[in-house]
Amino acid sequence: MDLDLTDRVFLVTGGTRGLGRATADALVAEGARVVLSSRSPESVRGAVGELGDRATGVVADIADTDTPDRLVAAAQERWGRLDGALISAGGPPIGPVTGITDEQWTAAFGSVFLGAVRLAREVGQALAPGGSIAFVLSTSVRSPIADLAISNGLRPGLAMVAKTLADELGPAGVRVNGLLPGRFGTERVVELDAASGDPVASRAASSKTIPLGRYGEPEEFGRVAAFVLSPAASFVSGSMLPVDGGMLRTL
Repeated sequence: MDLDLTDRVFLVTGGTRGLGRATADALVAEGARVVLSSRSPESVRGAVGELGDRATGVVADIADTDTPDRLVAAAQERWGRLDGALISAGGPPIGPVTGITDEQWTAAFGSVFLGAVRLAREVGQALAPGGSIAFVLSTSVRSPIADLAISNGLRPGLAMVAKTLADELGPAGVRVNGLLPGRFGTERVVELDAASGDPVASRAASSKTIPLGRYGEPEEFGRVAAFVLSPAASFVSGSMLPVDGGMLRTL
């Protein structure tokens, strides 16, 4: 299938590692161009160097109020267009509701929730008909995950914002969707497994809850994200799509 991504331009926040980087790889492989962002200058330089002349980078924190303008400007200045965005924020602190401080909730809200909403709002208004936005959320949108109280609290609300934004931008021909990743072989999931005290046992136990019997590879997520962002998915909007190997037990 031709995804019709050649020379289209996408913002990818958190695009230097994990699922964001896997999506950037998939987009570039399909002929798209990407603007990657990360808080780490070294990570940005490394990722852009590996992706070549179809990538440019911006050192930015999604929680900063000027980040949307900087990212949109980078796309317009480098390639003169913007076709969409993958919005991904770093995973919030691990812990139960009873163990998370007000300061941790406030900091996570600024990046995981408000930063993502702000970026989607500004990017959505900059997109022409045919544009597409995808939020990287979590299976916690539909089912809580142990010791991830902040994710359990913020991701469902962000999913509803994405659904509402799909309603608002749909008449302008702009699509908005959410992606709900399960367990993937990323640094974040390694951290979650390690927090259990026995990462090998944690991975084995988690794998047993996945019908496919294994963790996903980041590139498996990246291919789905590239499709959802692409014109090939032109009638998919307002959807929350699990990419989890069948792990979710809800519809």
